[in-house]
Amino acid sequence: MIVLVVGGTRSGKSEIAEQLARRLGEPVTVVVPGLVGDDDFSARVAEHRARRPPEWATVECAAQLAGALHAAPGTVLVDSLGTWVATVPGLAVDPAPVVDALRARHGSTVLVSEEVGLSVHPASEAGRRFVDVLGELNRTVAAAADEVLLVVAGRVHRLAPAETALAAIDVPRDA
Repeated sequence: MIVLVVGGTRSGKSEIAEQLARRLGEPVTVVVPGLVGDDDFSARVAEHRARRPPEWATVECAAQLAGALHAAPGTVLVDSLGTWVATVPGLAVDPAPVVDALRARHGSTVLVSEEVGLSVHPASEAGRRFVDVLGELNRTVAAAADEVLLVVAGRVHRLAPAETALAAIDVPRDA
């Protein structure tokens, strides 16, 4: 099973993903596709680790996300795709090897990602590029996922594929 959990900053998406990973079964490996940087980021990483069971392994893979997915046993929790995009030089992510690794895994995978399309339009070119790259990556991973969850203010909403949602809309014949 592949589940993508998207939401804004401090929406509760990581906590929801952790709860889901716990339900999907042991062993759980947390894959962090970034390196701890400043004090604020370090504090956030420490907060996440403190919530998790001590038997969960943590692997920091920097930009090597596809390789980490291939190597990890059991259930994998990736936190987060936005961190991965920021880690890849020039934001030049290639989602194909990651999607291939997700599909080839024998265990379930829960991926956390930031939904950047609901925030302020970035003022810089680099910010706009990050939003564009992560938005496309989220769409690509969502297309491969069995489930996509949107977390807002700690609440969860299951997202249907576009074709399913559009087919359910009753369009008047004279429209």
